[in-house]
Amino acid sequence: MTTAPTAPTAPVLPLPARHSGSCPFGPPPAYAEAAATGPVTRAELPDGDLCWLVTGFAEVRTVLSDRRFSADIRHPAFPLLVAGARELITDNPDFLRLDDPEHARQRRMITGEFLVKRVETLRPEIQRIVDEALDRMTAGRTTADLVTDFALPVPSLVICLLLGVPYEDHDRFQSLSRTMLSRESTVEQLREAQEGVLEYLRDLTERKRAQPEDDVLSRLAARDDLTPDDVAATGVLLLVAGHETTANMIALSTALLLEHPEQIPGLADPATLPGAVEELLRLLTIVHTGLPRVALEDVELGGVTVRAGEGVMAMLSTANRDEAVFGGAGRRATDELDLGRDARRHVAFGFGVHQCLGQPLARAELQIALETLFRRLPGLRPAGEREFRTESFIYGMRSLPVTW
Repeated sequence: MTTAPTAPTAPVLPLPARHSGSCPFGPPPAYAEAAATGPVTRAELPDGDLCWLVTGFAEVRTVLSDRRFSADIRHPAFPLLVAGARELITDNPDFLRLDDPEHARQRRMITGEFLVKRVETLRPEIQRIVDEALDRMTAGRTTADLVTDFALPVPSLVICLLLGVPYEDHDRFQSLSRTMLSRESTVEQLREAQEGVLEYLRDLTERKRAQPEDDVLSRLAARDDLTPDDVAATGVLLLVAGHETTANMIALSTALLLEHPEQIPGLADPATLPGAVEELLRLLTIVHTGLPRVALEDVELGGVTVRAGEGVMAMLSTANRDEAVFGGAGRRATDELDLGRDARRHVAFGFGVHQCLGQPLARAELQIALETLFRRLPGLRPAGEREFRTESFIYGMRSLPVTW
């Protein structure tokens, strides 16, 4: 059990907060309400332990970059958002759940696969995947579900190509990953899904060792300093994050842009497209539940003292709506879309040494997918009831009916 945080008298927010449905493109209102009381407030985890909810931009960046806050999920006080999930923690977590030097050692092994220079060479292949997905979606019809027909297949095909995962297996790993990401899954369901995807990747790693190809998993499998379990743990991270996050960003971005058609031309100009995507990443930050950390020593943060052994949740979504950072004269409020806003400082990919390794790939996919979609289908518009995926730790959409 974690120690009870020492804090000023304030309401304790149960975590994770739920969406009210009033603003489908923003985080649950309870987080914004907590942010209004101060950048660091109290919250209660599902297992009853107390932790700190860090909502301010500067404070979130401090938590994610200060070595006094640990990302090691094996720490006995590490905050978890599923009651009873501590028993699922293995001795071999992915590197994002480790601290340096082990985090840095494992991360360096695949950093080169996601460098901007490397991703730029993939743009023609990503463009082909996007075009072919749109060809299939529009063949002989004028309506589709943008989620199942475009937003999900594109990043799935890209990450399968990059990792060397057979795309015909995508239904299997998508089902398992969604169970792993669901707040409604039981501990037993989480255990089965976790073991299922690890077993799949262990088997695939062994096949890559026997018959290597030009892909990330083959290169990892060929290393003498990595076991199949090491490769599988990294593979889970890349596979789940590589398709689920970008798929939800494509769908959410499309749904939001359809509500603001006057801003869609900002996607057509190569000079403004990158900035437009940064604004979408800022506003639609899909990790609504925050990034967990645990304090290794006492830290003064946002006017309170976070004691050693206390858990912390760094809220990317509220940090990205900080008016002092992203507001200002001539700009729309930070809970509104403004494709002309300078959003480059956002923390949608995290911050510090643990920030998302695949962000150059995600940016390229979003730029290509959104520009191509609205260029090829200028008459794109909603065609029915859309449905949001509120039960997942990665916020997104279940369906988005469109016509053109």
